[in-house]
Formats: sequence, structure tokens, C-alpha cells
Amino acid sequence: MNIIVEGMTYLLNILYQLSAAVGFPNYGVAIILLTILIKTLIYPLTYKQMASMRKTVDLQPKIKEIQAKYKNDKEKANAAVMELYKEHKVNPMGGCLPIVVQLPIFWALYSTLLHFHYEGTAVSARWFLGFELTKIYGFAPSYHIILPLFAAATTYLQTKVTNPNASTDPTQKTMLYIMPVFFAYISATVPSGLALYWVTMNVVSILQQLYINRKLGNEKKLA
Repeated sequence: MNIIVEGMTYLLNILYQLSAAVGFPNYGVAIILLTILIKTLIYPLTYKQMASMRKTVDLQPKIKEIQAKYKNDKEKANAAVMELYKEHKVNPMGGCLPIVVQLPIFWALYSTLLHFHYEGTAVSARWFLGFELTKIYGFAPSYHIILPLFAAATTYLQTKVTNPNASTDPTQKTMLYIMPVFFAYISATVPSGLALYWVTMNVVSILQQLYINRKLGNEKKLA
């Protein structure tokens, strides 16, 4: 983990120097660029994850039919669902790998920002509306609550884009509303820079999911 933290620190400083080279020396910009870079590098894994999840959503009506048909025999139901996945080339565990890859990145960035030594002036450690990247703001009744609200909103939108049927399934509907609240709380209890990373990652993920949904839709029409 120390190696990852050192690499993250080095990369963040390079991106800061890049922002300085274009006349806007700011670590908030560097964090946004770092997030976009990370999401771009792991896009092949993200594509597999999002495509698998989208196909699983599309198969939900057939899965419910199978579960109704074999409601008294769970083994047959599970076997039939797995056969359905195999037929449509869907890996139900395909969404795990990108999450596993992103976890050490998330913790490394948390450690980096927690102990980061910002170069340049104090302004370089601030970004939109004077947010300090190392400061934990909580739910203060001021504009500082913007980040937690953005974290909640983008988490909600990402879930809706990934699974349009989330609001109709009781279990998924619960998660649809609980997860935004959870990440709003997390964003309020970590350094502002990490919350900025999370919001940016959600925005990029939403754009990637919209692109993948469109691509899969076109492939389905041509099939």
C-alpha cells in the first residue's frame, strides 16, 4: 500500500505541475485529472462490468419467469438461471473485478490526501468556492454541504443509469435510496479532496454507462 500511496502522490504532483503549466495551479484540478486518468486506464474492466450488469438487467423478466416456474425447486431455478447467463454470455461475477481494482486506489488516495504536502501557495490547496482539499467539513449548514449533496445525487443517477428497473424491485429500490445517503455521509466525513474524487468518478462512470448502454442497444438492433 505504501508503494501505491507514493505513486499516487508522485502522480498527483505531476498533474498539479501540468495544471500550473497552463496557468491554473490547483490541486483540485489535479484530483479531477487523476480521476479521469484512473477511469480511462481501467475502462476495459469497467466496460465488462457495466456491460455484464446491463445484460443482467435486460434478463430480469426471463429470470423472474424461471423463478416462478421453479418456485418449489431452488436448485432447478438456479441451474436454469445459470444456463440463461451462459446462453447470453453474461458473467454474474463480472462486476466484482473493477470494484476490487478500485478499492486500493480509493484507500491510497485517502492516505495520500490525509498526509499530503501541498506545494506552492495556499490557493493551490483550494478549489471551487474555497474548499480546502484536506479539510473535513461534515454537514455544516453552508455551501460546504454541496459535495455531500453532489455525492448523493451522482450515486443515485449512476444507479438509475446502470439499472433503470431499480425503482420497481423492492430490494433494489431500497439500495437505490440508501446508497446515496450512505455516500453523502462518507463524503462529509472524509477530506474534501477525496469527496471531490468520488463525485468526479461518479460523473465519469455515468457518462461511460450512457455510452455503453447506447453501444449495447445498437448491437442488439443489429443482431
